[in-house]
Amino acid sequence: MFRMDGRTVIISGGSGGIGYEIARGLAEAGANIALWYETSKQAEKLAATLVNEFGVTAKAYQVRVENYEEVEAAVNQAVRDFGRLDVMIANAGIPSKAGGLDSKLEDWNRVRAVDFDGAYYCARAAGFVFREQGHGNCIFTASMSGHAVNVPQEQACYNACKAGVIHLAKSLAVEWAKWGGRVNSVSPGYIDTAISGDCPFEMKEAWFSYTPMRRDADPRELKGIYLYLASDASTYTTGADFIVDGGYTCR
Repeated sequence: MFRMDGRTVIISGGSGGIGYEIARGLAEAGANIALWYETSKQAEKLAATLVNEFGVTAKAYQVRVENYEEVEAAVNQAVRDFGRLDVMIANAGIPSKAGGLDSKLEDWNRVRAVDFDGAYYCARAAGFVFREQGHGNCIFTASMSGHAVNVPQEQACYNACKAGVIHLAKSLAVEWAKWGGRVNSVSPGYIDTAISGDCPFEMKEAWFSYTPMRRDADPRELKGIYLYLASDASTYTTGADFIVDGGYTCR
């Protein structure tokens, strides 16, 4: 049930730390991968690595998820290139760097456009394909920040967007169930990726003090939950959010 041979998966933010490990996990199970990226210089090489290591088909596509026309065009191109679409993983995201009063409006709008609007655009464009074929599966990367306000960093926009993504997933799950679609979300905690690489040492120490496991996660530790949700092992799972945070939100 965990095999994904012949399935096609789009992963937005697919060249990043979490996105690429998701891609590797699903390719290992046999899935063909469309890696979406915005600025990465390594995306083509990463796609080629999936082909060489796992014997699947993989291609890289440059897409700005905050632009719906680009998202729709890239979905349609992937369907033409791969011949089908089975799973959309709306994973692209960027962090807030200041609190609700201290962030500039243009920064607020940029985070919202990528983290919330972009997630919806991915689901919408893929959803039209899924509805026409009578099946399909969307997985959002949300965050534990949609459940709890992180400290000491202030990031009201990011928190609000991720809370919105979780409820968007639940809402679409109810709407899509009538024609065979499924929608779920994953809420990671602190993950050892480049997106958190510039955080001060003291801030990371504070994070760990609030995390019962006293560490951040290797992005490979998320592969299992995404494989479960993308595969036939989860065919009765929809409208659910899976928190993978080392115990941060269960304190």
